[in-house]
Amino acid sequence: MMTSTLYPELVIILRAAGCVFIRQGKGSHEIWQSPVNRKNFSVPFTIKSKPTANAILKQAGLNVKI
Repeated sequence: MMTSTLYPELVIILRAAGCVFIRQGKGSHEIWQSPVNRKNFSVPFTIKSKPTANAILKQAGLNVKI
């Protein structure tokens, strides 16, 4: 099943891992912070590709895949 965006699924995983929304970024992006590596990372809410979603999870220091 291909949804129009992977954003809702990605946010569920990020929140479950303790990641927090920091602020709205430019355009369709949000800035989040990971409790694992304390780094900020960008999450677009127009995300449609699994490889991109998995790259965001990797940036957050999470060892999970969509």
